[in-house]
Amino acid sequence: MGALDLWRFCPRCAGILTRSDDHVRCTSCSERYWANAIPGVQGILERDGRVLLARRAHDPRRGHWDLPGGFLNETEAPVDGLRREFREETGLEIEPVELLRIDIEPYDGRHVFSVTWIVRGEGEPVAADDVDELRWFARDELPEMAFPGQELVLAVWAGLPERPRDEHA
Repeated sequence: MGALDLWRFCPRCAGILTRSDDHVRCTSCSERYWANAIPGVQGILERDGRVLLARRAHDPRRGHWDLPGGFLNETEAPVDGLRREFREETGLEIEPVELLRIDIEPYDGRHVFSVTWIVRGEGEPVAADDVDELRWFARDELPEMAFPGQELVLAVWAGLPERPRDEHA
């Protein structure tokens, strides 16, 4: 079942919706709606060859490890959303330094248009918001992740050469 299967009436005029393969259309006003992927962002913060992961405090996948990040607000630029999510979940101010990967990932019956950056940030992270623990993991001790797309992103990261730490960041 897709997201549009839950829709029966047009949000614009309350007309009846008809379905096609990739969208629904209102029989009254002819408006069309698509089940687009939800925009999300996540970041890989590396220190001394270890990556910061967050344990999810809520479903879906409560208790599983996750990259810090989340969904964008409606008018939020991706980089701004990444900074906000890191601040909310870790207390850290970060700066994206490299775009690592863009993917479409399954998420709780929907799909996320996920943008992953390598980020830089200083200070000690503190778990907050929807995170109950933060922990640093070495490349050879990565845990099972909450979502399959993150396993791929971390495999890409783990295959990259270690970067020297920028002491001036």
